Amino acid sequence: MLSNQYRFSPNRVTVTQVVANLGAMAGGTTVGYSSQVFGRRFSVIIVCIIGGALLYPYTFTSSNAIIAAAFFEQFCVQGAWGIIPIHLMELSPDSLRTFVVGTSYQLGNLASSASSTIEARLGERFPLPDGPKGLRRYQYGKVICIFMGCVYVYVILLTFIGPEYRGRPMNAREDRDLAAAATGRDQAEFSHRGDSSDFEKENERTREAM
Repeated sequence: MLSNQYRFSPNRVTVTQVVANLGAMAGGTTVGYSSQVFGRRFSVIIVCIIGGALLYPYTFTSSNAIIAAAFFEQFCVQGAWGIIPIHLMELSPDSLRTFVVGTSYQLGNLASSASSTIEARLGERFPLPDGPKGLRRYQYGKVICIFMGCVYVYVILLTFIGPEYRGRPMNAREDRDLAAAATGRDQAEFSHRGDSSDFEKENERTREAM
């Protein structure tokens, strides 16, 4: 988009991308921390709404002002997507936390793997006057705006209708599956020794320690 549609030089493209990545880092840190106070769902929905409002300056600005738009757009993108992993972990069963988050991430990569090709094909439907030496130019900004708008709406809807378990304890002491496995193992060991009273005493000491 920057080089083809707006004819940015390689240096301007690099500066824009660096500033956008700085915005992503700031957004992931700031919004992620804020979600501890305001809640996961509220934070995701708010930054998605703000990000949607910034789509026009992000994709239709041809001057250097796009650098500021890129910073704040990526601030919102990473602010929302930075919360999603911990939100999924809090929603997942104890024994499936890493499986759910990892699998969701990879399925997302699979679903988005063809997005660049789709955007390029759709961009060809919105041609611009040819550039120097007959270079074909297209309105990629319009396609990116439509794509990102659809993604924002999708995330807002799923987040809005879903539950939230912010602050759910994740240490080993609160892991019911781990506790059940440990209790079953200990019981089997004491049963093998033939002394069930020792097992009950050990359980009592464990409860007192907690």
